[in-house]
Formats: sequence, C-alpha cells, structure tokens
Amino acid sequence: MTDVPDIATPMRTQAIMNSFGINTKKSLGQNFLTDINILKNIVAAGNVQPTDNVIEIGPGIGALTEQLARAAKQVVAFEIDDRLIPVLEHTMAPYDNVTVVNQDILTVDLEQAIKEHFTDPEAPLKLVANLPYYITTPILMQVLQSDVKFANIVVMMQKEVASRLSAEVGTKDYGALTLAVQYRMNATLAFTVSRTAFVPNPNVDSAIISLTPREPLKVLPHNEKQLFNLFKIGFTMRRKTLWNNLITAFGKDDAMKAKLTAALADIDLDPRIRAEKLSLEKFIDLHNALVKTGVYSK
Repeated sequence: MTDVPDIATPMRTQAIMNSFGINTKKSLGQNFLTDINILKNIVAAGNVQPTDNVIEIGPGIGALTEQLARAAKQVVAFEIDDRLIPVLEHTMAPYDNVTVVNQDILTVDLEQAIKEHFTDPEAPLKLVANLPYYITTPILMQVLQSDVKFANIVVMMQKEVASRLSAEVGTKDYGALTLAVQYRMNATLAFTVSRTAFVPNPNVDSAIISLTPREPLKVLPHNEKQLFNLFKIGFTMRRKTLWNNLITAFGKDDAMKAKLTAALADIDLDPRIRAEKLSLEKFIDLHNALVKTGVYSK
C-alpha cells in the first residue's frame, strides 16, 4: 500500500479537488494539509502502532487518513460533508483498513461507534485528527466527557485554542476546556504548523497537541458528568462571580440559595470569587459539596 502516491502534495490535492469539482467550505473549517512530513510527524506524535485502532475526525480528502492507514490496525474516520464521501471512497480505495462514516461527530455515540465499526473493539484506541477549527472545543468536550478510554489523543487546532489546554489558574486562557482536559489528561505541545502548509491558507497558525491519560486524582467527584456540567456553569459568564453563575444555573429561590451557601461554606469558598481562580481540585471539592447539600443528586 505504501507505493500509492501521497495525497498530501499541492499538485495531487488540487488534482483531486478538480477531478471531483469541489471547493473547500469555510463554514466547515476546511483547510487541507499539503505537507507530507507534517502528516507523518502527526502520526509519530500519536505513536500509532500496527496494533492500534484510530478514530479520525474531519478527514477531508484523506491526506492524514492514508498516513494513519499505513501505520494503524484500523482507522474509522467521521466526515460531515456529503460532498467528500465519494472523494474518500476514491482516495481510500487502496486501504482495506479504513472505514469512512458520513456523520457529524457531535451526534456520534462513541462507545456504540467503536463496537459497530472496529473489527477488534478491544484493541488500543487513539484519536488522531486535524480538527475543524470552528468546533474544536465542542468536539474535545464531547470526547473528554465520554466514557471511552483513549490511549492517547493527538489533535491539530489553532494555536490560540491550544494555549487553553494547559493554562494556569487565574489566567485569561483558563476555562472549562482547561479543566476538562486536566481532569482526564496531561497536555503537551508536540509542534506548531504554519498556515502556509494548508490549501487554502487559514488565517491562523496551528499547533499539534498530544493528550495522554493522567495519574488518578486523590479526590474524585461523585459524578463525572455533573462535574463537567459544573465546569461549564462556572464559566457561563466569565466576568461574573461564581455565586452569580451558580444561582443563574440552579435557581434563585431561598431554598436553593441556602443549599448553595451551605456548599460554599463547607469548603470555605468565598461566593465573590470567580471561577478562573478555582483549581481543578477545588472544583471537585465544590461539586462534592453541592452533592452533599442536595444541589446535585447522588
């Protein structure tokens, strides 16, 4: 299979697009990589092995997909754009270990999809993708909130978003995405990618981020889904106090205010604080206190 011409050259990319009469859709954040070395480095950053299952999101015309297919046991790629399905059927024809699914990843039940599409669902699972920039955060939040255990995640995103993944408490980049990532993973910058490596050129430079499972936390939340919900609540209105965001989410009646007040007092937390000042551990303490006082159910 390695004697198949690479998709990711400017000439072949343009030829494929011309052959199928397609243009990139800005609304879907489509920018096609045309640097084979970068694609190979992405696969290397994911340490993709012949025993691995790989999920890809937004394969485009298959430039990264073919590099993954050459390295992995099986690749399942989710593509939302109907126009690209015939293209992928053509470009992926030489690879019998690639399955393309025409579906919006945000509507996918990942656990079910793994059982349905992988011939060996128990094989090590990795996520490797050039994420559509306009929905990078929703995709990552969905993946991190799922119960799927990824051996690692390697994704390309705009540098501005990448900085949020390992942001420090109290900084402008610190937010719900930071907390979601830090709860599950250790984030490291693998390398950066110039906007000139794409067709068409995006308006921003990109970064390749590697996420690997972290060591278990000493204190765990009663309910992970509720904890992720609390991350979002805390940053609903970033400049508002934690108290304002809590009563907006849970209610302003006297009984609810009493429960919220008791929860904050239980962990010695000033209601005037902003969410950006709370560490991951403090958010977990807050969640457990909200369970204790009956704001969240057990």
